[in-house]
Amino acid sequence: MFIRRSHLGAAIAALLLSGCSYISSTADSVWSSLSGSDNQPSSSSSAAAPSGTGGGGGTVVAIPPSPAEANPQPTVGAAPPALGTGSYAATPVTPGSPTGTLVGAKVQSLRGDLQRLQDDINRQNTQLQQVRQSMAQDAASYYSLVGTINSRLQVGTTPGNPELVAQWNQAQGALDRMSSDIAKLNSLSNQVASDSSLAAYILESVKAAYGLQGAVDEDHRQLRLLESDVNRTVVLVDQLLNALSDDISRQSTYVSNERANLITLSLAIKNGELYGQSLSNRAFSTAAPSPLAARGRLSSAAERRPLVIIRFDRPNVDYEQALYTAVRRALDRRPDAEFDLVAVTPSSGSPGQVALHSDAAKRNAQSVLRSLTSMGLPATRVTLSATTSANVQSNEVQIYVR
Repeated sequence: MFIRRSHLGAAIAALLLSGCSYISSTADSVWSSLSGSDNQPSSSSSAAAPSGTGGGGGTVVAIPPSPAEANPQPTVGAAPPALGTGSYAATPVTPGSPTGTLVGAKVQSLRGDLQRLQDDINRQNTQLQQVRQSMAQDAASYYSLVGTINSRLQVGTTPGNPELVAQWNQAQGALDRMSSDIAKLNSLSNQVASDSSLAAYILESVKAAYGLQGAVDEDHRQLRLLESDVNRTVVLVDQLLNALSDDISRQSTYVSNERANLITLSLAIKNGELYGQSLSNRAFSTAAPSPLAARGRLSSAAERRPLVIIRFDRPNVDYEQALYTAVRRALDRRPDAEFDLVAVTPSSGSPGQVALHSDAAKRNAQSVLRSLTSMGLPATRVTLSATTSANVQSNEVQIYVR
């Protein structure tokens, strides 16, 4: 008898990783079984079976709520990163009077160059503050929309709810505007970098002016004041460049992650179920190499235990919520994990029947792969293969961790 949650629609127990083993212990290991079919006649569903069997005794275990479902205020991804708050208005250039000397004329010319540079910096500072304000508004809008969608998914809703689809489109629009703001910051950073070169040139010119012939004491006094003004401007330009770099880096990472989360969220809306963050945001976490990875891939199939078995013995299997939960838990334990996705066909029957079942099993495996990529798991971390087995009674897709 299957034990199921109404939200999940299918029972599953996943073999989870622990340390250097694919299962924590023999006593604790559980066999996962999801029942359903793709182009296969409906048959009596089998209970979870021991390793290496296609049916028989065992216990089907209900999946507890995922962290996303258990969260009273679920959101996809983290809150938007804070933008910088600094302002970078230049201190006005110290005025000076003409001295009537060639050096005095040079000082006036350099003072004019510095004033024009500071005008550019002030304009760029104004643009930065405007972009920051726009980005903060778009980020708040995006975060609110995603939180609303997930709250609705958590309490339950119809698959493909058009209200959630409309909110998803609005969230995508807010994220697109954030991308446009990042492009503006990049353009602004290029302008500031050019001004940084100009500031360095002005500073070198001021220092060179000390060696010019025909200067009076007032010329050198004004040169010292001008040099101090230029030094402050050089520091200000560096601060502005660093602030732009920090904003661009943080916001680019956030937008990239949230685009992956939006793909997973669209799948959740399609199925009317709450998942969580995109698996890609877990898959690329930094992790130390596992003992299994150091030893190499397990060579014997007998040594391996499936993380999940999806048994296709009835129409319209609802496996995606359970699949997401199992893979997410595996990545929690091994962020560097990769997966083998195997289409298994019963070897009994005529060659023609085996061939037909094999085609259906491969289509099932491709469907599971599409689900995984929609959840954010990179396709490069999944391998596909097919085999036949005398131990299975219906088509299965078995997922292994390596």
